[in-house]
Amino acid sequence: MRIGVPQETAPGERRVALVPESCKKLKQAGYEISVEAGAGSAAGYPDAAYRELGITFETDPAVLLGAADLVLKVGPPSVEPGRDEVAWMRPGAVYLGSLMPLRHLRAVRALAERGVTAFATDAIPRTTRAQGMDTLSSMANIAGYKGVLLAAVELNKYFPMFMTAAGMVPPARVFVIGAGVAGLQAIATAKRLGANVTATDVRPEVKEQIESVGGKYVGIELKESAAAGGGYAKELSEEDRARQREILAAQVAQSDVVLTTALIGGVFAPRLVTAEMVRAMRPGAVIVDLAADGGGNCELSQPGKTVTVGGVSILAPLNLPASMPFHASLLFSRNLTAFVQAFTKDGAFRLEPGDDIQQGALITQSGEVRHARTREALAKEGT
Repeated sequence: MRIGVPQETAPGERRVALVPESCKKLKQAGYEISVEAGAGSAAGYPDAAYRELGITFETDPAVLLGAADLVLKVGPPSVEPGRDEVAWMRPGAVYLGSLMPLRHLRAVRALAERGVTAFATDAIPRTTRAQGMDTLSSMANIAGYKGVLLAAVELNKYFPMFMTAAGMVPPARVFVIGAGVAGLQAIATAKRLGANVTATDVRPEVKEQIESVGGKYVGIELKESAAAGGGYAKELSEEDRARQREILAAQVAQSDVVLTTALIGGVFAPRLVTAEMVRAMRPGAVIVDLAADGGGNCELSQPGKTVTVGGVSILAPLNLPASMPFHASLLFSRNLTAFVQAFTKDGAFRLEPGDDIQQGALITQSGEVRHARTREALAKEGT
């Protein structure tokens, strides 16, 4: 069975889906592997590193994808004129990558029409068995770390407390909104840099996790549970949203740095930091909106840009994992390899309809969209 790894072509994307370490493991499992020439170069994995393992190279992506039984990618396949990767795949092929189907309905529709069986690693259930396959968590970890570094560079003061001959410099006050994987890593990184860190989440059960990485938890007593299962949060009731706004306004106003990481269902970003809250911050303060890929948690964020409002810098970086492509590719590749190995028998990837991981991650198959939420989104788009 042949695995095809095309080069990522989305703007700013520097990762590669399969690094040499993983190629070696998959070859040992019985797979043949073809990689598009230069696919790993931007991530720090030159073609020579693959050639040492006997990996086949293709300069024509159409030939590579047309011969692949299993296509591994970081992002959704391109469906643009001149590089329509879905059209190059053969019917019956299997796609595996971070499809983010609710954000990429056009690609999902094309995959279904082409008869490709598509699995989205960002839809893999968050269970103990699936932890090693969860690209969403791997990449969120990187985003949380890098987001704090961006804040530290942008802030006009130290993060840690310093004792100097001129007197003491107090530590920066950092407030993290959302305590998923990205938020917890942001808390831990800011704490390692010496900041005074406070954090909140609509799921009160994460209080111990926040405290375990050095943060101080602040929260509200909710009238309704905000847990959506699988480590995700759902939208709050109007009453709970009003109470949440009060605590956010108080914390944002006294913070030097605010990092937002909140996503509904791991996909879309609720607007939590209002323009009024930003205006209450002191000049020189920094907001890093790590939910910019999902639309942004801050009302004034402009995804992909840095803006200054009333002396407050608002950073809304997109695809932060791609800014650390070497380790991001390594972790992403390990996640994909774990998924493939879990369903490999006699050197071939097997579809197992009864398996809970495959059921959760399956988006398209046999010409149909199988993922319920994506199917509903497509239906609404067509009305």
